[in-house]
Amino acid sequence: MEGNKNDIQWLDAEEQKSWRALLQGISKFLAAANADLQQQEDLSLSEYEVLAYLSEAPGRQLRMSQLAQNLVHSRSRLTHTVHRLEKQEYVQRLQCADDKRGRNCILTEKGWQKIQSAAPVHVGSVRKYLIDSLTRKEFLELGRIFAQIMPDEKE
Repeated sequence: MEGNKNDIQWLDAEEQKSWRALLQGISKFLAAANADLQQQEDLSLSEYEVLAYLSEAPGRQLRMSQLAQNLVHSRSRLTHTVHRLEKQEYVQRLQCADDKRGRNCILTEKGWQKIQSAAPVHVGSVRKYLIDSLTRKEFLELGRIFAQIMPDEKE
């Protein structure tokens, strides 16, 4: 950290209120979306995200390191999530053909069926708890703002 504590520009009352509303809103949204997936599909939001990324990838597979980067998860957290998905036979991990040190995560046919079943639940939650609370313009602006705040390293 640069500077010292005395150099900090503290949040004013409006900024503090907005910051806390943001944290609470994100937490409540994630909890509600996760609960819907758990109740209707016996799948966590983290598990759903893994299946979704794999379903969109060429050959329905990604290197574990790429999957971790896409999900913004630590490798250890991703490993635990993928292990749970392997037990359910939704994914399998195989050694990379071109690099023996790496592992690919592959969506199985059972995993493909699961993501097709779970996707309407997830999209319904996103609409119910987020999109329907905003105008289209506000929602698109929200995405633009977050892209500006936390730009993708690849860009």
